[in-house]
Amino acid sequence: MKHQGFALAAAAAVVLAAGSAVAQNGAPVAGETAEGSLAGKTLTFVSWGGIYQDGQAKALEAFAAQSGATILQDGPTEVAKLKAQVESGNVTWDVVDTGDLTPYVHCGTLFQELDLSKIDVSKVPEGQVGPCSVPAVNYGVVLMYNTETYGDNPPTSWNDFFDTEKFPGLRAVDGTGDPSGPLMELGLIAAGGSTAAMTVADIDTGIQKIRDLGEDTIFYKTGAESQQLAESGEADMIMMWSGRAMEATKNGAKFAPVWKDWIVAMDQLAIPVGVKDVDGAHAMVNAYLGKTAQETVSEMTSYSPVNTEAQPKLGEDEAKFLTSSPERLATAYYQNIPFWVENATVATEKWNALLSGN
Repeated sequence: MKHQGFALAAAAAVVLAAGSAVAQNGAPVAGETAEGSLAGKTLTFVSWGGIYQDGQAKALEAFAAQSGATILQDGPTEVAKLKAQVESGNVTWDVVDTGDLTPYVHCGTLFQELDLSKIDVSKVPEGQVGPCSVPAVNYGVVLMYNTETYGDNPPTSWNDFFDTEKFPGLRAVDGTGDPSGPLMELGLIAAGGSTAAMTVADIDTGIQKIRDLGEDTIFYKTGAESQQLAESGEADMIMMWSGRAMEATKNGAKFAPVWKDWIVAMDQLAIPVGVKDVDGAHAMVNAYLGKTAQETVSEMTSYSPVNTEAQPKLGEDEAKFLTSSPERLATAYYQNIPFWVENATVATEKWNALLSGN
C-alpha cells in the first residue's frame, strides 16, 4: 500500500529576507538563507548518529555559515526525552530527525504543524509532506544475508527470513525504537495472512512470527550495531537500513541484499512543540531541503535525496544501494501507514512487550 501522504504546499522564489529565505512574493527558496539572519543564535539538530548524522551536519554547514547561526548536534532521537522537554516547557531541540510514523502519531502534541510559508517544499516528491513534517531522506530497509552462511542457496524474500527450518541461522531485527510495522506486516504475510484489511489481531500474528525466529534473535539498538553485526559475521540475516548495509559491504562484510520487497522508508524532519526559535527552526528545515544540501547527504550516506533536482555524485558502492531508481521502485514494499497511525498505541505496547521478552 502506497503511503497516502498529505497535500504539498509549494512556491517559487528569488530574493531573500530575514528569518528564512524569502522571495519578493513572500515565498521561501529551498537551500537559501538570508545573510546573517540568525547571527548569534544557537540551534540544535537531533538525529541518529553515524555516517547519517555526519552527512546531515555537513549539509548544514553552508546554512550555518550564511545565517551566522551555531549548529549543535545531539541524539539519538528519543520520543520519551522529547516528551519530557515539551511537558517541562524546556525544549532544547530545534529540529528533530524522526522515523516514518512519529510526526504523524504525535502531530500537534510533540511536534508542531509546519508553517509552509517559511519552507519551500516545491521540490519534494508529491505526497511526502505531512502537516508536522517533511522528509529528511528516502531510503530502504533491506534484508541482508551472510553469503558465507548460505552459499549457493541464499534467501530470496522475507518469507525466507521467517523460515528458520529451510534457512537456519541467527537473525537481527531493528529494535531501535518505534514498532516496525512493515516487519509485522511481512510476518503476517509469511503466516499466510493478508494486509488488505488489517485488524489489531493481525498485529499479534505478525509479532508471533518474529517471536518464532527464536530466542537468540538480536534486537539491535543502533544502526551502528547492525553494521557491526554484519562486519563481524555474527548474524546470518539482518534487517538493515540501506545506508548501513552499504557501509558494511563497503567495509568488507560478506553480506548481500535481497531487493524483493525492500521496505520503503523515509526519515522525517519535525519541529518540537514549544521550540524556542520557531523561525530559526523553519529556516534550518528550509536549508536542509536545498539541492546542494540534499546532494551532500546522499553522497555521504547513499540515501536517496528528497529534492527532485538533486544529482548526487555517487561511487559504485553507494549507487548500488540507492533506492530511487525505477528498478528499485519496481520491487518496493510500502507499509500501511494509516493503519499504524490509527493503532500506534496498541502496536507500541505489543512491540515493547516483544522487545522485553514478554
